[in-house]
Amino acid sequence: MKPDALTAKSRDALAAYAALLSRWTARINLVSPRDLQRLEERHINDAAQLVPLIPQGTRRIADLGSGAGFPGLVLALLTRVETHLVERDRRKAAFLREAVRVTGAPATVHAADATALPPLDADLVTARALAPLPALLPLAARHLAHGGTCLFPKGASAEAELTAASRDWTMRVERFTSRTDPAATILRLTEVARA
Repeated sequence: MKPDALTAKSRDALAAYAALLSRWTARINLVSPRDLQRLEERHINDAAQLVPLIPQGTRRIADLGSGAGFPGLVLALLTRVETHLVERDRRKAAFLREAVRVTGAPATVHAADATALPPLDADLVTARALAPLPALLPLAARHLAHGGTCLFPKGASAEAELTAASRDWTMRVERFTSRTDPAATILRLTEVARA
């Protein structure tokens, strides 16, 4: 997302988030030291590019394996949609809670495994670098509302993951080339169901 497209409130919230992330990374390794130097390009813009792919009328987002908040916290800040950040690592969940407090993001942090959490009934489920599609789809389906959408940034293995997942799942697949990594693909999945 281009900086001029951001509201002043969103820009300030993202700056506060980035500063907090930089401070906490020294203690709990949220992102690599190399990535800290290109935080906006590598992580924030990578998450922000999902915004135009979010279906109209989305009322609730669930981000599985939120880690340092990518893409879930960034999406919450940019869209102001109710977002649930699911992170089983207690230290990362503590960081996310502090980031939500500092930025005023419309987000709730769940320090739990996505398999143990009651279904979130989300219109949109996101996950970045959590698991390959065959393992990710059962988690996503658990938290996805009827008629919902999944947005999954994937690397070079996207097609192989889709092939493997098609043994057990049916879905409508749309592919979008990542604007931050030409070798990566964003998968938008709808009509997700067990085969």
